[in-house]
Amino acid sequence: MRAAVRIFLLTATSTAYACFASHLGAWQALPLTLAVAASLMLGARRHERAQPAALKIGQDELSVWGQGGNLLMQGRIAGCSQWSGRLLILAVQPEAGGASTLLITADALPAPVFRQLSVLGRRAAGA
Repeated sequence: MRAAVRIFLLTATSTAYACFASHLGAWQALPLTLAVAASLMLGARRHERAQPAALKIGQDELSVWGQGGNLLMQGRIAGCSQWSGRLLILAVQPEAGGASTLLITADALPAPVFRQLSVLGRRAAGA
């Protein structure tokens, strides 16, 4: 995914430069292009930091921790949807507020942990 994001950044930046340069000229387009590149890089960095890095699985509760050690979401597993053993979508309901959705691919976790989460999710969904 990181490689795909980098390719997107390069493509979007070069496209912005081509668009700006056709209207403003090569040198006048450069500052705007650098601003677009910086904005895209900051967004990509923010997205990367918001990705889950650790899961703590309880009886009926799930805690999701970010890369910086910050708690991203915590609550009971309220529902589940699973596609062909490769993708798991869990609805996590905190004590207060609305439910959050957690998307987990099978290759992101060891197989036993993925199975455990799918069983907990199906049990919570009533399936």
